[in-house]
Amino acid sequence: MGKPRMIILIRHAQSEGNSKTPQIQALMVSKNRDIHQTVPDHRVRLTTEGQKQAEEAGVNLRSLLKPDDKIHFFTSPYRRTRETTEGILKSLTSNDPSPSPFQRHAIKVYEEPRLREQDFGNFQPCSAEMERMWQERADYGHFFYRIPNGESAADAYDRISGFNESLWRQFGEDDFANVCVLVTHGLMTRVFLMKWFHFSVEYFEDLRNVNHCEFVTMNADPISGKYTLQNQLRTWSALKRERAAAQDKAQVIVQPESPIPVRKRWGGCPEGCDHAKDKLGDIKPRQKSADISSRYDDTIASPDTELGTPAVPLSEAEDDPRGQMGPPNPPFIPTTTPIEEEENFLTRHLSPNRIYMLRVGRDGGGSRSGATSRAGSSSEEEEDDGGVAKSGLQRIKTNPDGPNTGVRARADALGDQMDGGEDGGGVEDLERMEAEDRSLRGGVY
Repeated sequence: MGKPRMIILIRHAQSEGNSKTPQIQALMVSKNRDIHQTVPDHRVRLTTEGQKQAEEAGVNLRSLLKPDDKIHFFTSPYRRTRETTEGILKSLTSNDPSPSPFQRHAIKVYEEPRLREQDFGNFQPCSAEMERMWQERADYGHFFYRIPNGESAADAYDRISGFNESLWRQFGEDDFANVCVLVTHGLMTRVFLMKWFHFSVEYFEDLRNVNHCEFVTMNADPISGKYTLQNQLRTWSALKRERAAAQDKAQVIVQPESPIPVRKRWGGCPEGCDHAKDKLGDIKPRQKSADISSRYDDTIASPDTELGTPAVPLSEAEDDPRGQMGPPNPPFIPTTTPIEEEENFLTRHLSPNRIYMLRVGRDGGGSRSGATSRAGSSSEEEEDDGGVAKSGLQRIKTNPDGPNTGVRARADALGDQMDGGEDGGGVEDLERMEAEDRSLRGGVY
């Protein structure tokens, strides 16, 4: 009969090693790999869900076939693949809901060991070790990584190559079917396509696994006889691009382009400006110079304004980088005389608890302004540190040569002390001292 018009590869239905029980879902694990620690891989059976999937696959296959098609099945000898084949044949040959054109005795089924799953060793180690092994395989490469005590995808490629050659030879038999169905495993389906269509190793490693009971169909061209793959195989790279595009679409924010590059703002107040307030509350807003000038034209300085502190010109205050805190100082208008200023100075800066004594000079002012002249002194050793610090006042002088007579000496117009004499003095003594003062002996020169 020649080449079959259609080759269909079917991955087995859900098995106990692929199931997601509540315990497995709680551990966030996609597969029940612990079962391979106690049950050999070739004895793993289908789950209840897997049996339903197998029967549904038979119904789907029936819709693809023609009533006069002759069918040959090639199945892996593993239990899960054989149970899948039985489920497909059950629904394919069932007369429910309508009579089936396909009879069970007319369909040939071959067990082909070369279609078995990649050998992962005997009993597998713990799940943690298997997970480490899968990570190591991902880093090394899915195609060339050889499982300890098992085989690599390259080893599976070698045996599937032998199967393809045997299958190709059977195409020339007269009783060969025109529809060939291969019930195998996920990795063996990809290896078969790699061998048939000459996929590269990189493309093979980029392929995602086939779903349970998914049909991978190859149709032969009636003229050239070449087979064309009817499925769009899924790849990991395409999945990553789809997820990245979806994420970018969800997070994209359209912003207008600006010719000015965005620069970091160093000035201002990044967390909001609160300089309009000080510790005492709100500060009045800054006023214009014209308003301030008119406001203080007829105003004198405040009594609290410190003397000697000139007012800041308005033009300079506006240019002051420190800013203007409230209204400027009013123009300085002196309200006191120089004498009052001196008295105020003495009042502010001299301690009230201390007596300050000024030495009397000849001119009645300053501190010892006439100190070069000792005229009128009865003795050169006499010191006048105890004198009164104000001209015109009288000072009591004790006679060093005799008892105190209680006579008070008076100062002359220049502030010099008038000598009272030994007997206390009188008018004659006063006239004598005045004449003596006018003499060369009493002069300042």
